[in-house]
Amino acid sequence: MIEIIPNDLPRAVTVSARKFDGREHRRWRAELIRQQGALLVLDAIFENEVIHDLMGRIERGTISQEFYWLDRWYNIFRFLTPRRDLLYYYCNVNKPPEFDGNCISYVDLDIDVLVRPDFSHRVLDLDEFESNAEHFGYPENVKSNAHRAVSEIIELIEDRRFPFNQLVGS
Repeated sequence: MIEIIPNDLPRAVTVSARKFDGREHRRWRAELIRQQGALLVLDAIFENEVIHDLMGRIERGTISQEFYWLDRWYNIFRFLTPRRDLLYYYCNVNKPPEFDGNCISYVDLDIDVLVRPDFSHRVLDLDEFESNAEHFGYPENVKSNAHRAVSEIIELIEDRRFPFNQLVGS
């Protein structure tokens, strides 16, 4: 059952990505369009062009459909062109986010999974994760949950389970 109060959604929220030491790494505005149990679905639009090492040029107006679970160690972004063509999925490994009704905040654990439209995928930044795990002293449960999250993401991709089973733009 979808937990939507008609006058409550969609509504503007802030997303805050933090590093393990608590400092904010990125912040952006998005619209909460659906909340179903532990799942929050947001839409955001890139206000400025971004150049990314692996993804290339992300043009202004690119749509970011964002899937956050309050009980999972990852989130998944589906990037669409302004014409709503699928660019790729970008999955972040993170501690389960917190949501206070106005802000979604999560601790980014550095590991990412880039998924192309053909569902080929690549795990990124394992070296950065290992370096930060040592630098910040990640507890064993954080390290094991991060590695488990990568496995879960890959299973979702390979089995074409939500959100990798949706038609583009849905």
